[in-house]
Amino acid sequence: MNISELLGKTLTKVDVANDEIIFHTTCGRAFSMSHHQDCCEFVAIEDITGDTKDLIGHPITMAEESSSDKRYREPLEQITDRLKGVQPEESSESQTWTFYKLATIKGYVDIRWYGTSNGYYSESADFEELK
Repeated sequence: MNISELLGKTLTKVDVANDEIIFHTTCGRAFSMSHHQDCCEFVAIEDITGDTKDLIGHPITMAEESSSDKRYREPLEQITDRLKGVQPEESSESQTWTFYKLATIKGYVDIRWYGTSNGYYSESADFEELK
């Protein structure tokens, strides 16, 4: 399921805890954004910009996902070191930043997830309806 499922829905509550976000809607549906960890991977919420309270009480007007591409798949520390002329260590790991952008007429919220793996696993969040 895609986060665009929230478009047009009005939220009553947003719960954020332990790398899971639950979106509750006025129509009685609830959606979870989390990641089911597997071997050789780690995916977690890195940052939330904006106030999730701005998403409550008004229809969602934007619900988008975007991810870093291969050019940007190195940790910030490695980018900083490279700019200083320090050679990064060789690594077979893959890194992905995934941004989930939500908005209402009250404001915007950007949820940034960071995922790393050996390259064979998903590095983004799962978005699914709770039953």
